[in-house]
Amino acid sequence: MAIHVLGSRILLRPTDLERSRTFYRDILGLAIYREFGTGDGQRGTVFFLGGGFLELSGHSERPPEPTATQLWLQVPDIWEAHRALVGRGVPIAREPTREPWGLIEMRITDPDGLVIFIVEVPDDHPLRYRP
Repeated sequence: MAIHVLGSRILLRPTDLERSRTFYRDILGLAIYREFGTGDGQRGTVFFLGGGFLELSGHSERPPEPTATQLWLQVPDIWEAHRALVGRGVPIAREPTREPWGLIEMRITDPDGLVIFIVEVPDDHPLRYRP
C-alpha cells in the first residue's frame, strides 16, 4: 500500500538564516506562506514554491554538499527570470541553455552554495503534452 501524501516541503538549514531569508524573499521574490517562532534557531519562514513549499529554519554549521541537494524551479520565461536576477546582482553560474533533453536551464546558487536550476519548459517539450 502506498502512502497518501497531502503536501510537501523542502527544509533548508542555512548557515546564516537572515542572509538566506533575504535571498529567497527579496532576490528570488518567493512569496511567504507563513513565518513562525522567535529567536535564534527557533525562527522559520515557509515560502510558496510552485506546488510545494520551501522552509528555511534552524541553523547549520556547514553549507550543504553542492551535489547532494539541488532545487529545480520552473518559470514561464527564463529570459525574463534571467534579466530580473542579473538586475538584482545575482551571479549567473550558467547562462540559459537549451539542453539535449529539450529544457532551457540556467543555474544560480543560494548564499550557502546550493545549486538552483531555473528551468523553462518550451511549448514543444513532452512535459507540456497532456493526453
